[in-house]
Amino acid sequence: MPAYFAENPVAAVIIGCEVGLWVLLGLGMVLRYIVRLRRTSTVVLAGIPLLDVVLVIATAIDLHLGADVGLVHVLAGFYLGSSLAFGPAIVRWADVRFAHRFAGGPAPRKAPKHGPERVTHLMREWYRVLGTVAIASAVLVVMILFFAAPEDQSRLWTWIGRAWAVVGLWYLFGPLWESGTSRLSPQAQPQPIGGVAHDPELLGDLDGGRAPAGVPRVHRAVDGEHVTHPRR
Repeated sequence: MPAYFAENPVAAVIIGCEVGLWVLLGLGMVLRYIVRLRRTSTVVLAGIPLLDVVLVIATAIDLHLGADVGLVHVLAGFYLGSSLAFGPAIVRWADVRFAHRFAGGPAPRKAPKHGPERVTHLMREWYRVLGTVAIASAVLVVMILFFAAPEDQSRLWTWIGRAWAVVGLWYLFGPLWESGTSRLSPQAQPQPIGGVAHDPELLGDLDGGRAPAGVPRVHRAVDGEHVTHPRR
């Protein structure tokens, strides 16, 4: 393993950035909600984007020194894209849970499972995936234009094509699929009361027995249920 990292220093930087993300995130949350040092926590959390800068610099130096563009550099591009696209959401995810646990904040909202709210939730996720692939594609194009050997360029274009295929499939089986199933789901039907459907035109307002002002009400028994509806 040390020999691999010696030959591929960018791989070590990627792992270090991932470890650093969770260390800074955890430390920032502890400082904010347990130690109550809000300003210090803000400074610590501001260090998270600097990890991306470190990764960019390390990758650029490695390529500038003559390293062949390989899989580790492709991973660096996608890691950078996912960090920028998903990073703010990860911080919010941790912040809500620490605030609830240690500061009496509201409980984290569960992701909706059905309906338009579910579609909106899936669209937000898809936009993050879209941002990840857009950033990674830009990084790989830079590698193709300035660093990759001719025999490596086609492989990088293949990675870009695969990534955008994933974006399309993610949308197809995520937001688009959920949107279609939501439209096809049966609409709410009137609930039966004592075996007879609640028909507002026939029975009036059964919940409160209310009739329009000036309209007398008649009490009737419908299959054992005492209801009130306006007199016709």
